[in-house]
Amino acid sequence: MPPARRPTRCGNDAPAGRALKLLGLAGWSGSGKTTLLVELVGLFIARGLTVSTVKHAHHGFDLDQPGKDSWRHRQSGAAEVLIASGARWALLHEVRGEEPPLAGLLARLAPVDLVLVEGFKANPHPKIEVHRPALGQPPLWPDRPDIVAVAADAPLPGCSRPVLPLNEPAAIADWALAFLHRYGAVDDKP
Repeated sequence: MPPARRPTRCGNDAPAGRALKLLGLAGWSGSGKTTLLVELVGLFIARGLTVSTVKHAHHGFDLDQPGKDSWRHRQSGAAEVLIASGARWALLHEVRGEEPPLAGLLARLAPVDLVLVEGFKANPHPKIEVHRPALGQPPLWPDRPDIVAVAADAPLPGCSRPVLPLNEPAAIADWALAFLHRYGAVDDKP
């Protein structure tokens, strides 16, 4: 088994002087990455952690509607449009060139205890692969030393990584926190 990659420390500081920590979820489309991520966020928050997420989209996406003011601002050529209300705010940044690297995106986040990243398969941060053999897709872990565990819904004979029960998010959360603690990446909460 290849050595586990240490959790990534990002460039901004988390509350109380802790460095921001990063753990990814990777896998083929339809494997359940988003479902697992949503469950993990709730479980980590229930344990007292602050959590943010980053999602990679392989296609264009739009948060505002054609004809709305913010859409019109972007269409006029604005590089960034910030939309704010009493409930939330969003910053829309137009990419006119290379896709920004994950590190650059993480630098824009407010400090939290943990960032969960969905996608960004090519980035070398530690990841849990979400794998469903029934989908017929090959596993990612054999060629990826950054995959530190595999969450699966069936046995994976020959897997050299810890295999976690995909349908038991609490067990995956326990394993992830133990992994992060092992490297001093997440502080204990009261």
